[in-house]
Amino acid sequence: MARKPKMLFVNIAVKDLDKSVEFFTALGFEFNPQFTNEKATSMILNENTFVMLLVEDFFQTFTKKAIAESATTTETILAISADTREEVDEIVEKALAAGGKVSNDKIDEGFMYGWSFQDVDDHLWEVVYMDPSAITG
Repeated sequence: MARKPKMLFVNIAVKDLDKSVEFFTALGFEFNPQFTNEKATSMILNENTFVMLLVEDFFQTFTKKAIAESATTTETILAISADTREEVDEIVEKALAAGGKVSNDKIDEGFMYGWSFQDVDDHLWEVVYMDPSAITG
C-alpha cells in the first residue's frame, strides 16, 4: 500500500499579519481563506506544504519558549525551490521590491543556483534552482 505524502505546516511569527500577507502576495503566493482570520493565515506553497503566518501573540500560545527575535537571531532558514535560475532572481527581486532585504549573495555552483532574502519580519528565505540532470534518483 502506497503511503500518502505527509503534509508540512511551517509556523512563523509575524508582527503585522496584513503587511506579511501583502509582502507574500507580491511574491505570487496565495492564501487559504478557510484558515485565515485576524490572528493567522495559511500561505500555500503546494498541495502538501503550507506556511502558517501567526501574529506573535497567537504564535506564543503554541510554545512555552520565547519567540526568537528574527532581526538578530536565526530561528530557521526556509528554502523553496524554483523551476529555473531566472525564477530564483525573479522571486528575490519581487521580495526586495515588496520591502524585503537581501540576506546573502547569490550562489552559483553550476548545477545549483540560489539567492536569499529576509521578509518583512526578518525571517530568512532561500530560493534555489537545481538542474534536474544533476539529481540522481
